[in-house]
Amino acid sequence: MPRPLPSLNALHAFEAVARLGSVSQAANELHVTHGAVSRHIRALEEELGTPLFQRQGRGLALTPAGQRLRDASGAAFGQLREACDLLRVEQAHAPFVLGCPVSLLARWMIPRLERLMADLPDLDLHLRPQEAPFDEALGGLDAAVLAGEAPWPGGWRVQPLANERVGPVVSPSLAKELHLVRSRPQAVTRQALLHTVSRPQAWTRWAQSTGIAPAKLQLGQGYPHLYHLIEAAVAGRGMAIAPEPLVADDLASGRLVAPWGFQDTAAQWVLATPARATAERSNALATWLKNAFARSVAPTP
Repeated sequence: MPRPLPSLNALHAFEAVARLGSVSQAANELHVTHGAVSRHIRALEEELGTPLFQRQGRGLALTPAGQRLRDASGAAFGQLREACDLLRVEQAHAPFVLGCPVSLLARWMIPRLERLMADLPDLDLHLRPQEAPFDEALGGLDAAVLAGEAPWPGGWRVQPLANERVGPVVSPSLAKELHLVRSRPQAVTRQALLHTVSRPQAWTRWAQSTGIAPAKLQLGQGYPHLYHLIEAAVAGRGMAIAPEPLVADDLASGRLVAPWGFQDTAAQWVLATPARATAERSNALATWLKNAFARSVAPTP
C-alpha cells in the first residue's frame, strides 16, 4: 500500500522556494511568514529523511534529492495551476443563472434586462422564475434576488440591495373617483382592498405602521400572485398594496398613483449566492442591482 504524501502545504512551500531560490520570495508569494516557510521545509526534510537544500554563500542550493523533488513537484503544481486557470476561465464564461420571484421578474427585471446586458456584457445572464421559496443550497442557481428578513439560511452569502418599501397603489381614474389625491391614509378603511394570498399580512403591517387599526380594514378580491394584483389595480379594479420596485414603471408612466407614498418594511431586497461559490461574478451584478433599485425609489410625499 503506498505511503501517504507529506503535507501539501509543506510541498507547496518547498516548490515555491525551489522555483524562486529564496525563502523570503516564497513567503511573499504564499502570503505567509518567512518562519512558516522555513518550518515547512524542515518538517519535509525530517519526514523524507534527507536534506533538500544546502547553504551556498548567502543563498540556497538544492541537493540531489531536492532537485528530484523540485522536478516532480514543479510539474505537479504546474499542472494544478493550469487546470485551475482553465476552470476559472470556463466559469467566467459559463451562464449565470439568476432566480427571481415571478412577479419581480415580469414587472422589474425584464423591463431592465436590455440595460443590464449592455452594462454587464460579460455576464451571460439566464433568468429563472420561481414561486416556491428558495432552498438553503440555492440548488441549480448561481444567485437569487428576493425580498426577505434575517436570519438568512446558513448556506447563503447575502448582499443587501435596498430596503423593501410598500404602499397602496390605485389607478388614476379610481383615485379621482374616490377623491384620494388630498385624502389621508385612513381613507383605505372605506375601500374593499385588493390583496394577494402570497402576502396575507401586507395590508395589516402597513396599517399598523400608519397608525390605522387593522380591524378597520376591509379586504376585497384576493389574487394568487403580486403580478395579478398589480394588473387588477392598473385595470381600476380597486386599491392594491405593492412593493415599490414592482410598480415603479407604472408610477412613472401614470398607469398607477401612490396617494401616500411608500414605507419601509422589516424586509430587504437582497442578492443571495451560495456560500460555497466565489463572489467575483455576483459582485458586479449586486452593484448593478443596487443602483437599479435606487433608481426605482420615489420620494415619499
